[in-house]
Amino acid sequence: MAIYQVRNRDFAVFMRATGHPAPPNWGEAGFDDPDNPVVSVSWFEAQKYCQWLASVAGRPYRLPTEAEWERAARGGAEGALYPWGDDSPQARADYQERWGGEVLGPLPVGRGVANPYGIYDLCENVHEWCADWYHADYYAQSPEHNPPGPAAGERRASRGGSWRHHVKVSRVAARSSIPPAFQYADYGFRVVRGEQEV
Repeated sequence: MAIYQVRNRDFAVFMRATGHPAPPNWGEAGFDDPDNPVVSVSWFEAQKYCQWLASVAGRPYRLPTEAEWERAARGGAEGALYPWGDDSPQARADYQERWGGEVLGPLPVGRGVANPYGIYDLCENVHEWCADWYHADYYAQSPEHNPPGPAAGERRASRGGSWRHHVKVSRVAARSSIPPAFQYADYGFRVVRGEQEV
């Protein structure tokens, strides 16, 4: 799994190479730092980016499944509420900067502390698209090992908190979803290298 969310600078290379149009919010104040995560990208656009990256790199890239994302967010600390432990987001030293309303938009990636797996900004900065379709009670009936997600649905799953929403969706187990065509200013993504296990 990538240690950073896909940044504006990464998405700019994709746009130049493919002629893909800029997403909404592109270049706006608060969203324009090259090291900010790219936002307002639909699930379909995130998929196109992964396909392009795979073609350029000559190896598979994709969005993470929900199960992969949660395992990465836990960083080996099973049972903890957040990637940083059980302390609430408000108890963190950078709470005011991240979620206190002073910044309208995400922060540049990698400014905080990496989790034990070396991954930054899990459960904060932007919500992250996952590969899976969303179903509210999927985990009540899913396989215990590496659940692949529902076969179909109307909404795509996402994980992690964002600069706009913090406590409710910052927990590593918190789930959210929106229709895959939506482009929200607090939605981004990160990539995973390799084929999905089944």
